[in-house]
Amino acid sequence: MQAHGPTSNSFISQRLRLHYVDWGNPDAPPLILQHGGRDHCRSWDWVAQELAKDWHVIAPDLRGHGDSAWAPDGNYEMPAFVYDFAQLVHTLGHDQVTIVAHSLGGNISTRFVGLYPEKVRKFVNIEGLGPSPARRAEREAEGYANRFREWIENRRKAAGRVPRKYPSIEAAYARMKEENAFLTDEQARHLTIHGASRNEDGTFSWKFDPYLNNWPFEDVPQERTDELWRAITCPMLLLYGADSWASNPERDGRLQTFTNNPRVIEFENAGHWLHHDQFDRFMAEIRAFL
Repeated sequence: MQAHGPTSNSFISQRLRLHYVDWGNPDAPPLILQHGGRDHCRSWDWVAQELAKDWHVIAPDLRGHGDSAWAPDGNYEMPAFVYDFAQLVHTLGHDQVTIVAHSLGGNISTRFVGLYPEKVRKFVNIEGLGPSPARRAEREAEGYANRFREWIENRRKAAGRVPRKYPSIEAAYARMKEENAFLTDEQARHLTIHGASRNEDGTFSWKFDPYLNNWPFEDVPQERTDELWRAITCPMLLLYGADSWASNPERDGRLQTFTNNPRVIEFENAGHWLHHDQFDRFMAEIRAFL
C-alpha cells in the first residue's frame, strides 16, 4: 500500500452517522465503491488507488459496518440500506454517479439504480443480485411462520451475543486467511487491520454489528425486485467468480429480467471476492467498461 490514503468523512442518514472515505480528485467524475456484507470500505483500497487518477472515488461503510454507526434497533433490512445509499448520493450532490458494488452492496445498489436510473452513468455489479431463484424457492418452502419464528429466535440470541474477541491482531488475521484462501498475505493483513478494532482489554473484534449475522427473514416478492431491474437503463456489467457460491444469472435465468442487455463475465480461479482474487483481470475489465 502507498503511505498516503483517503480522508474520512461522514453523513447523516436516519439519525445514524455513516462513514465514507474520499480518495480526492474532486474535479473528476464521481465513482462510488460499495462493499458487501460484513466487509468495510477499506477493502477497496487497491481498486481505489488505481481509479483515483481518473475518478473522484468515494467508498462508504454501510450502516453497522466499518466505521459507520450501528443501528440501535438492529434495523438492517433492505429499505434502510437503500435509503442510506440514496442519502449518500443526495449528500454528495452529483447529477450522475458511476457505481461499482459487491455482494450485499450490489443488491442495494441495483435497487437504487432501478429507482433512480437517471442518476447512474454506469454500473458494475459483483455477485450482487441476491439469492438465486433456487435458494429463494427453498426459503419459501420452509413456510412464512417457520421463517418468522426462526428469525425471532435468532434475533433473541443475537441480543445476548458478545462480539467474538481475538487475543491478538495475528489471531484475527489468521481467521481472515481461513475465510478466504485466495487472499495474499498482504491483502489479508490489510483487510484485518482496517476491519478490526481493539477492545479495552487488549483483544480485537471485527467492526461489524453482530446483528448482521441474523439476516431479515423476508424480502419483497421477486416481482417487485424484477420491476426495479427492468427500470435500469445504464450500461451494466455483472461479474462472477467460477469458484464462488453465488449463482450466475446467465445460467439461472435472472439475466432475462433486465432490459438494458447487461454483460456477464465469469472469472476463473476466483471466489466471491473476485476483485481481490483476480485483481489484475478485474481492473482490466472494469477499466475497459468504464
